[in-house]
This record gives sequence, C-alpha cells and structure tokens, in this order.
Amino acid sequence: MGDNERLEDETVTIVVLGDSGCGKSTFLSSLKSNPRRAPGQRPNPADIQIHLLRDSDQPFLYDIRFSKKSFALEVYDTASPNQHWSTLKPDVILLAFDISNRETLDSLRTWRNDITRYFQYGHGERIPIMMVGLKRDLRVEGEGIIYPQESYRIAQELRCDRYAECSAVTGELLAETFEDIARLAGMTTTKAGGQTAGTCVIL
Repeated sequence: MGDNERLEDETVTIVVLGDSGCGKSTFLSSLKSNPRRAPGQRPNPADIQIHLLRDSDQPFLYDIRFSKKSFALEVYDTASPNQHWSTLKPDVILLAFDISNRETLDSLRTWRNDITRYFQYGHGERIPIMMVGLKRDLRVEGEGIIYPQESYRIAQELRCDRYAECSAVTGELLAETFEDIARLAGMTTTKAGGQTAGTCVIL
C-alpha cells in the first residue's frame, strides 16, 4: 500500500520519548533494516544490519499487518528537526531508556510528567504508553545493574500499559518488542481503544 493510499484512520502516530543517546535511533533503524522473525526465533548475528535513519526523514513509516488488520505506524523521535514532539498528537507513546545507564531510567519520571502536561490535559489516562528498555546486550553484572524486575516495577509506577526490552544490535527480543508495539497500536484503531484493562504487561 503506497503512502498516498493510506486513509487517516489507518495511520497510528507514535512518539518515542527518552534521553539523547539511549538508543532510540538505533532501535527504530533496526526495525526498518532487519528481517522479521517469529517470536522466540533466535536471531542470526550474520543477519543483523543497521542502517541508521536520518532525523530529517521523520516521520518514519512502517507498514503493519497484525491480527488480520493492516495499518501504518507513523513514528517520531524526539530528535525530529521538523516538528517538536510536544506539538504532535500521538496515539501511542514509547518511553525509552538505556538498560546500561541508570540516569536514562531515572529521567523517565520527567518524561512521564511531560506526557501528562502536553497530551492528557487533566482528562485522565487516555494515551497508551509502553516502556522500552534498549541496549539489552549491554546489561552486565555489577553495581547499579538494572534488572528486568526493577524496570517492570517502574513501568507500573509510571502507569505504563506494557514493558519490553530488547537489543537492536544483537536482535534479541526485537521481534517480540515490535509485535507488542504493533499490538498496542492496533488496539487504538478499535472502538475499545489502546489501553489495557489491567496492569502493565511484561514480555
């Protein structure tokens, strides 16, 4: 389906928020560059290729077919030179952090407050939010390590609908994370909306 053939209600706008350097651009580039694998299928390191997207090309477009429904993801990173993220009207928000850098995790509380400030207007939780831990391959044992259990707890504290983590470099859990993003985005195209009825779901 060509870009000019998409209907407005077939496009889901996603804004990716997170500190500079946390891996957002590499993550989005890997989703564009690498072949899709079935959930649970181990990546072949020889297949991993990352061709970094240019900020000037935003929004990044991904054609999706999920659960017998076709739609497009229109994704903006905070580095977009053409439009400040706070002026967008997202259907889904991704909160991203670097698993190897605790400061980027701590910053998510500020980003979460910005979501309320710019997008929710005091009318309650209306925008589905997914927290994504990036650079999973850099998690090493030692002082300050961020375990999945801690990230999951913080995702709950920040009232996120889902939590997932992956590595764009090795491809670990990349397909599962993208599937969960597609599922959350696809739900926004239904009458029920995109927010989960219960608590945060972890992959």
